Amino acid sequence: MQLEGKTAIVTGASSGIGAATVRKLREAGARVVGGARRVERIDADLALPLDVTDEESCAAFVVRAAAELGGIDILFNNAGLALGRYPFWESTPEDEETVLRTNVEGAMRMTRLTLPHIRDGGHILFMGSVAGRQAYENAASYVAAKFAVRGFVYALREDLLGRPIHVTTVDAGLVETEFSLVRFKGDVEKAKAVYRGVDPLTADDVADCILFAVTRPPYMNVDEIVVKALQQSSGGRIVRREE
Repeated sequence: MQLEGKTAIVTGASSGIGAATVRKLREAGARVVGGARRVERIDADLALPLDVTDEESCAAFVVRAAAELGGIDILFNNAGLALGRYPFWESTPEDEETVLRTNVEGAMRMTRLTLPHIRDGGHILFMGSVAGRQAYENAASYVAAKFAVRGFVYALREDLLGRPIHVTTVDAGLVETEFSLVRFKGDVEKAKAVYRGVDPLTADDVADCILFAVTRPPYMNVDEIVVKALQQSSGGRIVRREE
């Protein structure tokens, strides 16, 4: 399937995987509306402010995007984050709420609001994680959130069965973006240590997976794509080079 003349929404579009996906979709011929809180950093056909944890922000975004695009073919629910690497007894209500509201409620909210505007043959994609397939230590809230996202995707696929709408989740392992910097709340050294001694995936690698999924033949649904660094078998099991 070609993307010339297609339209797309990408959340979390200001950096990392979101920004890379916006770029690749546009290069393939799609018109893209990007949404994020840091709207000034978005390079899309139309950049709009978006806070996926807020119903009014999401509703306003979807109405404006649908009007500008004249209908939606692709929704990529990319906005998400993790906070902290600590045993759960050190968790805080604030971190838990932020992680669950962003990753789970945000994806569900954007899907619900966008579905009425998605055309036949459209595609809804979710940024999952290997954390939603296999738990690892000191990440309970994030693991719970990504397991919930995967469950929601399965349920959505059941609800949409028979309608010409594709549903895909991309579950990635180590991807070097601002993800770890956010997770460690600005601690640059801790963030760098996550990728030390290993060759992580890049944002472009994951964006290529998105592009692959949305360009398959109309009769095909790519349910799941799982990608990891070669030196990684799970979120917690990584073989690192000595440096």
